[in-house]
Amino acid sequence: MKPVTPTLELRGVSKRFGGLTAVRDVSFTVSRGEIVGLIGPNGAGKTTLFNVVMGVFRPDGGEIWIKGERVDRLPAYRIARRGIRRTNQIVRPFPDMTVLENITVGALFGDRARRDLGIEDAESVAREAMDFVELSGKAEVLARHLNLGEKKRLELARALAANPEVLLLDEALAGLTPAEIDHALELIGRLRSELGKTIVIVEHVMRAIMRLSDRIVVLHHGEKIADAAPDLVRSDARVIDAYLGERVV
Repeated sequence: MKPVTPTLELRGVSKRFGGLTAVRDVSFTVSRGEIVGLIGPNGAGKTTLFNVVMGVFRPDGGEIWIKGERVDRLPAYRIARRGIRRTNQIVRPFPDMTVLENITVGALFGDRARRDLGIEDAESVAREAMDFVELSGKAEVLARHLNLGEKKRLELARALAANPEVLLLDEALAGLTPAEIDHALELIGRLRSELGKTIVIVEHVMRAIMRLSDRIVVLHHGEKIADAAPDLVRSDARVIDAYLGERVV
């Protein structure tokens, strides 16, 4: 039986900034349709790793593969066109553009199949993404007037409009109320169940990430110290000592 090619694969990835090694020899795979949590203390290298995957930084060692193609030496825009998008820890909408205009930008600069979209078709794609994240009632509102939860959904919709297969979500739950967190978790689950998306999510809300993830990768001082199902990670002594501080139920 032919082995299944991972959707995303990191092989011994390292990144240094001068004398500081932010990510050291990190390897893991993400299969199609999988939700993988990426956790660890502040400064563990999680956002740096996302930036390396997206081509913002080039790795100083190792390889990154997307759907069987090595991408770590490609420029960022070409990596994005391989079907991967990310949201940011600090939301970055275009503040003086409407919600619809923000999402249309994502559609216009989407995957290879959508590069020739005209404005009308791009707006149609944007409206689908806007409907999915439940922002249709805010279509003509300037992004600067949205609250934090709405801005996070806007950023997700903009990424979604690009038609990615893989979504990297950087602290999508940070700053949200408990009710907003529950809504966001439902939305992320639907990305997989209804749209078939593959997701890697960085998050500090432990009970949420344990509930959402199929598997969890743990970083500490830039190194991977665990890669297992949530039940195993929450009881791993190394993870408890390095990050959790207690068993998470």
